[in-house]
Amino acid sequence: MKRVNHSVTSEFVFLGLTNSWDIQMLLFLVSSMLYVASMIGNFLIIFTVASDPHLHSPMYFLLSNLSFIDVGISSAISPKMIYDLFKKHKVISFRGCIIQIFFIHAIGGVEMVLLIAMAFDRYVAICKPLRYLIIMSPQMCIFFLITAWVVGLMHSVIQLVFIVNLPLCGPNILDSFYCDLPQFIKLACMDTYRLELLISISSGFMSVGSFFILIISYMVIIFTVLKYSSSGSYKALSTLSAHVTVVVLFFGPAIFFYTWPSSTHLDKFLALFDAVVTPFLNPVIYTLRNQEMKMAMRRVFRHLMGYRQIS
Repeated sequence: MKRVNHSVTSEFVFLGLTNSWDIQMLLFLVSSMLYVASMIGNFLIIFTVASDPHLHSPMYFLLSNLSFIDVGISSAISPKMIYDLFKKHKVISFRGCIIQIFFIHAIGGVEMVLLIAMAFDRYVAICKPLRYLIIMSPQMCIFFLITAWVVGLMHSVIQLVFIVNLPLCGPNILDSFYCDLPQFIKLACMDTYRLELLISISSGFMSVGSFFILIISYMVIIFTVLKYSSSGSYKALSTLSAHVTVVVLFFGPAIFFYTWPSSTHLDKFLALFDAVVTPFLNPVIYTLRNQEMKMAMRRVFRHLMGYRQIS
């Protein structure tokens, strides 16, 4: 076989979201505000859960870890995207691109498992309330957390193994505002049909499989709540509606990216929504629809204000 010398691609050029300066300024303002708000909201949840003893329960342990993951997924994409809105030549190094892909898929895998763990937590709380504290023990919560990180890291590493040594010998333009596998693979100077199919099956199966597990779980829970109606039914359904909303917001774009056969402008909109809007909406959904969390935040705020006055 002949050896082919491939030039080393040292950087990639993003086409970005739009060429219109007015729209870029609007995107900068909106994205910056949502990013800052999502950071404040998610860190507030983490701090509140850690500070308030009333929230030291499996549900809030998992919720605080979900907030930590939202901080990670947003920070892996948003700062670079916001910075590039002011630049004509939007570039990222080869190493930076690989690191971004790694973190996006690792954190995405962790979030999928965490959402499944939260669904299991709600199933046990509603369907087996008398055994809740036994089943959802601290050891079980740690097991879910370790499993989530192991699955996320393995998923990301396996994806990178297939693409890190791809021969890149020409085009270096990505029709996006961040690095991800579908766009990256298309730059290889070889037939990538099988590889694209493999990546789509791997990421698509994980996304769709997790989504259906969650939907079936929530259907079972809702059926149980409706069957054994009680005074706590409305509260349970309200909590479930918040979980289902977060699941749809997270999995909707992910399933579209890896199961839709062709790239469209809708990809960019969904990617922007997934990177900027979803991490902002998650803390809003879990706090505004959760009376216990709102009360805990008030207690923490009053405690901090009282401590400041004493100081």
